[in-house]
Amino acid sequence: MTKEEIRKLAAETESELAPVFRRIDGISSANTEKVMDAFSRAHVSEACFVQTTGYGYDDRGRTVLEQVYADVFGAEAALVRPHFINGTHAIACGLFGVLRGGGRLLCATGMPYDTLVPVIFGDRGGSLKEYGVTSEVVRLTEEDGSFSAEKHMERLRKAVKEFRPSAALIQRSRGYDQRPTLSPDMIDRISREIKLLSPETRIVVDNCYGEFVAKREPKVSRTDGADLLCGSLIKNPGGGLAPTGGYTVGTKEAVEGAACRLVAPGIGGEAGSYAGGYRLFYQGLFMAPHTVAQAVKTAVFAAAVLSRLGYAVSPGAEDERFDIIQTVNFGRPEPLLAFMRGIQAGSPVDSFVTPEPWDMPGYDDPVVMAAGAFVSGASIELSADAPMREPYTAFMQGGLTFESGKLGILKALEFMAEQK
Repeated sequence: MTKEEIRKLAAETESELAPVFRRIDGISSANTEKVMDAFSRAHVSEACFVQTTGYGYDDRGRTVLEQVYADVFGAEAALVRPHFINGTHAIACGLFGVLRGGGRLLCATGMPYDTLVPVIFGDRGGSLKEYGVTSEVVRLTEEDGSFSAEKHMERLRKAVKEFRPSAALIQRSRGYDQRPTLSPDMIDRISREIKLLSPETRIVVDNCYGEFVAKREPKVSRTDGADLLCGSLIKNPGGGLAPTGGYTVGTKEAVEGAACRLVAPGIGGEAGSYAGGYRLFYQGLFMAPHTVAQAVKTAVFAAAVLSRLGYAVSPGAEDERFDIIQTVNFGRPEPLLAFMRGIQAGSPVDSFVTPEPWDMPGYDDPVVMAAGAFVSGASIELSADAPMREPYTAFMQGGLTFESGKLGILKALEFMAEQK
């Protein structure tokens, strides 16, 4: 295809997607109202943006920010800190917070994301396994890769009855698997089922990539919901502005457990300064519903265009979505690498860099990553990564604005056309 043909295809596709985009805008509007109401109730003021040093006692910016997060997510408490390195760090603190030596962890939705495997199953570095935690995995999909909620629930009930888990991990997004993203309703169903059979089980949800994609988040409840939702601030809730950090929201007991793991027992969430100030964290959360909508529109556009070109995509352009990730199966390494290099070339930062596969820590296969981001590693900005294994699938996410995201996709299509 020529550049002119690609642009014509893009214009036709965008016009056809108008009803889908209106639906996305409606979700953004509802979530924006929720965030603004939380800001108002917490009395957010300019004093919340002030830098702090030392121990950070009586840090109004930190305290109010966590009140806002708890309100937005319908939780009792929150731990929102720049000291979390990434989502994996926040989830790990959550797991260590609810588990003790000799405990039992049930991975309720299949194998966890690659970077959590060493945390749970690793043989070094102080993993849960080394602390005496036994783990078991409940398969989410069928042998042929399809998903049946009822069959999964049957396996889940059996595992809970036999394993009697101390804690359970639910992963919302697909990670590097070809499985569906879980809706808040499905996560709530899994949580209710586990607690019906085992009321003492603590449930931790890996909420990464899913925040603000739907009108609500998974339910937080000691009796019939999740005890903790965890995620990264350089993904959805940071709105493209948060420079670092992660969050946990949930019951007071579970959040304090995560805080003690992040800091130290006896200190927990009561201290912690940040000399950089909190303005970008507040502003990022304020922008997050809109920014997430831009990323979802970018994903929908990519799905529509690439499916018209014959590639297998998931979700489809008109499918209901519960995270910002778009997968594209290229079948061969050559078009996959061309796509990744086009995404990089269409980025505002480091557009001149050529992505190459490399042995990235925490991953089983060489991974190629494309990301030219203002915040290093920020998945809410247009980016893509792909393990170099069959069926050579690109996992694309982000787009701070739909306009820039669309241009990045078009650049990727041009690289693919040149590769042919």
